[in-house]
Amino acid sequence: MKGTVLICCFLSLLLLQATAEEEDLATSALRDRSHIDETLRLAAEEKAGDYAAAIERLRKIYHTSIKPMEQAYKYNELRQHEISAYPGRTFGESAADGEITSKPMVLFLGPWSVGKSSMINYLLGMHDSPYQLYTGAEPTTSEFTVIMHGEKIRSVEGIVMAADSSRSFSPLEKFGQNFLEKLIGIEMPHKLLERVTFVDTPGIIENRKQQERGYPFNDVCQWFIDRADLIFVVFDPTKLDVGLELEMLFRQLKGRESQIRIILNKADNLVTQDLMRVYGALFWSLAPLINVTEPPRVYVSSFWPYDYAADTSRELFKREEISLLEDLNQVIENRMENKIAFIRQHGIRVRIHGLLVDRYVQTFKEKMSYFSDPELVFKEIVDDPDKFYIFKSILAKTNVSKFDLPNRDAYRDFFGINPINNFKPLSAQCSYMGGCLLEKIEKAITNELPALLSSINSGKQPGLSSCEATGCGEKPKNRYRKN
Repeated sequence: MKGTVLICCFLSLLLLQATAEEEDLATSALRDRSHIDETLRLAAEEKAGDYAAAIERLRKIYHTSIKPMEQAYKYNELRQHEISAYPGRTFGESAADGEITSKPMVLFLGPWSVGKSSMINYLLGMHDSPYQLYTGAEPTTSEFTVIMHGEKIRSVEGIVMAADSSRSFSPLEKFGQNFLEKLIGIEMPHKLLERVTFVDTPGIIENRKQQERGYPFNDVCQWFIDRADLIFVVFDPTKLDVGLELEMLFRQLKGRESQIRIILNKADNLVTQDLMRVYGALFWSLAPLINVTEPPRVYVSSFWPYDYAADTSRELFKREEISLLEDLNQVIENRMENKIAFIRQHGIRVRIHGLLVDRYVQTFKEKMSYFSDPELVFKEIVDDPDKFYIFKSILAKTNVSKFDLPNRDAYRDFFGINPINNFKPLSAQCSYMGGCLLEKIEKAITNELPALLSSINSGKQPGLSSCEATGCGEKPKNRYRKN
C-alpha cells in the first residue's frame, strides 16, 4: 500500500513539473520571424504571367516532341526497371502534366522526434494555430503529410490526392490502400506555399520492421526522394546513432547528394564545447554512408518559434538559419530552370531508349533468315548485346555519352514483356504531317528547351521558340510580291 502511495506521489510530482515546464515555455519569448519573410522574399510579387507562359511552352514541347517517342517505344515500361536502368529522379507518363506544373518539393527525413514537424510549423508560422503539425517528445508523425497551397485551410485524404489527376501524387496508388490511409494533405493560403510544397515523413524507428508499418516504407520514401528538389535530413544531439533503417535511407539517397542538406537541430540545448563534439560525432556516424568527395552542407541551429537558450551561440545559430533560408530560396527562384533541365534530361533518356530499341530491331532483322527460330535469335541478342555491338554502335553513330547508357539487364526484362515485333524501326516512325520522331526529340533537346531556358534567364517573354515567329525579329517578307 505504501509503495502504491509513493508511486502516485511520484507521478503527481512529474505531472506538476511537466505542467510548470509547459507554462514556462508558453511564457518564454518568441523569436522574431521577420528574417524569414525577408530572406524568402515573400512580400515580393511574382510575374505570374511569365511563369505560366513558360510552363505552357514546356508542356507543349513535352507533348509534341518527347511524349510521342515515349509512347511509340513504351518508355514507361522500362521505368518498371528504372532502379537498375536509371538511378535517380524519373518522370512518370501518367503524371506528366502534374509533374510539369508542380511546385518544388522539400522533403524532411530523419529519426523520430528530431524536430521535423516543428521546423515546418516554424517556417510557416503555424505555432499555436489549429492546423499546426502535432509535435512531441514521443514518435508523433505516423503519416506522410504533404503541406501545400490552397484557397482555404483544409485537410485532404490520401485517396483523394491519389485520385486527383491534376496533382502529381496519382502514382502513389501503386503502394496500396494501406499506404493511402497513411497519406494526408493539408492545404492553406500561405505565401511560401505558393512557391514550394513541404512533405513531412514518419520518423525512422530502428527497432521497427517494414512489415509492421503495413506498407513498403522504403519504396514510398524512394518515390518522394526521386521527386524532391531539396532534401533536409534532420538530426538532434541525442539521436546520432545509425541503424539499419537509416542506413537503408542513405543508400536510397545515392546520386542525390546535391539535393541533400544535413540539419543538426536543437543545437541550443548544448554548450559550445559539447556542440563541437556532437558535430564531429555526426560526421563520424555519416561518413560511411555518404561516399562523395564533397560532403553535404550541414546547418547547425534550433528551428522552432521560441528564443534560443541563454548562454549559447545565438549569432551563429541565426546566421546558420539565414543561410538555410537562402538555400531554400535558391531552389524556389530556380524552379523553372530546374524543370526545364529535368525535362531535357528526361528527353535525352527517352531518345537513348528509342535508339537502343531501334538498334535491337535492326539487329534482329539482320540475323533472321528463312529457317531461323525468331525466339532463339532474339534470345541470343538480348542475352549478349555486346556480341552484336548494340550499345557500342549507339556510342559510335550518335551523340550519346557512355555514362548515360542504361543497364543492359533492364532490356532483358523490357523485351520479356514487350515482343520485338511490336516495335518499328525509327526510319519508319515518320509522317508527312507530324515529321519524324527522332528529329522532333533531337530538336527539342538541342534547340527548343535550351532556347526556353535562355528566355527565362534573360527575362524575355517565353512564347514561340527562336526564329519561329518572324525570323529572329526581322520583318516578314511577302514572297508573292516583287521587290
